Amino acid sequence: MAQAPLFRLQCGVNSYEWGKKGSESAAARYAAATPSDDLTIQADKPYAELWMGTHPSNPSRDLQTGRTLLDLCSQHQGLLSEPVSAKYGAKLPFLFKVLSVNKALSIQAHPNKKLAEQLHARDPKNYPDDNHKPEMAIAITPFEGLCGFRPLGEVAHFLETVKPLRTLVGEDEAAQFIQAAKDEGGDEAPKKKALQKAFGGLMSSSADEVEKEINNLVALAKSEGADFAAGGVPSTKGDVLVELVTRLHGQYGSDIGIFVLFFLNFVTLQPGEALFLVADDIHAYVSGDIIECMAASDNVVRAGLTPKFKDVSTLVDMLTYNYAPIDEQKMNPTEYPYATLNRTAYSSGSEVMLYDPPIEEFSVVRTLLHGEGAKATFDPLEGPSIVICTNGKGTIAVGDAKHEIEEGHVYFVGSTAELILESAVGKEEDFTTFKAFCEIGSEKEKL
Repeated sequence: MAQAPLFRLQCGVNSYEWGKKGSESAAARYAAATPSDDLTIQADKPYAELWMGTHPSNPSRDLQTGRTLLDLCSQHQGLLSEPVSAKYGAKLPFLFKVLSVNKALSIQAHPNKKLAEQLHARDPKNYPDDNHKPEMAIAITPFEGLCGFRPLGEVAHFLETVKPLRTLVGEDEAAQFIQAAKDEGGDEAPKKKALQKAFGGLMSSSADEVEKEINNLVALAKSEGADFAAGGVPSTKGDVLVELVTRLHGQYGSDIGIFVLFFLNFVTLQPGEALFLVADDIHAYVSGDIIECMAASDNVVRAGLTPKFKDVSTLVDMLTYNYAPIDEQKMNPTEYPYATLNRTAYSSGSEVMLYDPPIEEFSVVRTLLHGEGAKATFDPLEGPSIVICTNGKGTIAVGDAKHEIEEGHVYFVGSTAELILESAVGKEEDFTTFKAFCEIGSEKEKL
């Protein structure tokens, strides 16, 4: 018997120390929207991640039967499409998440495919997958993060104006880097090498050195206020740096990750804004709720702001050392051309926007239907989708199957199914959904 192409999912939420507590966590609220004997939200417990997909660490299940999504896709490979199942088997090629961040996540990067295979073979306990993990983050609420290396001139400014940072990096390494940063034009390779050497000098600092200089850094920040780091740089002013240093120190104490923020871009996102992080790019999430989509992997190389396993030498060796202003690292969504909006007199402001990273494992569509009776009809895809509602109420339909959907509800949509989303009548709030999908070998894949 064929599996229906539309069914609701029961998705698990992970509790990590950095998550938002109780109902402040979007991940917890969304998980609790689907009845479960395993989840009662506790006000003082942190809830960090809602997982949607087939990954064995926290597999999603069909709400009606309790069968795992992996089991259903294994038995009914038509749910995935022939090209997707031929390349990825019964597993979804992507892992879809909601993250609710109250306390900064670790300074980290995700290995490329070749390195992931090597790390998994060498240390399967700390690197449980042999797959790469490019990922995309889309803000649901105002969000803060660290992403990619700053322009070299900004890093040089901090090395010249923040003495505790320069001390840990090392005088020779700092001087060589500042000289390289001031060299306009020329070959990029020596600049990236100087950046790697300076960053490596910082990351090789001993625990005693870090503790001493953290105390000096915090004291300096508090005494100088807005003049800290000579007023900072245009992208991160001195008062912002002071707040970040004191907040992260309060969260993690004498942790080397606090110094890393002087090397990385500090980014703020408003709802709907996004970042794409390729393999081997350094980053850390600081606060806020996001939709996250990634290749189906749980590999993380950590080096700071974490009590978990750290692998500093691997992180320093693996990074690309690409650097750029943060605006160049944000994703700009475009209008999704394979959906038709039925605009009513009440639905102006509705939109269907595509976040399409340069990889084949996933793309994400954000649909905002404004006003009662607004409707979006999606052309069939040669691949699977997962849809989550993050705000409002409406209906989701495939063929004759039509279900109510509201905040926190998650649905799986099988391949070649025409999908219709419609906002509820009598509801003034926006009906917002995110749809992760994979489609291989089509014109849509090339968008």
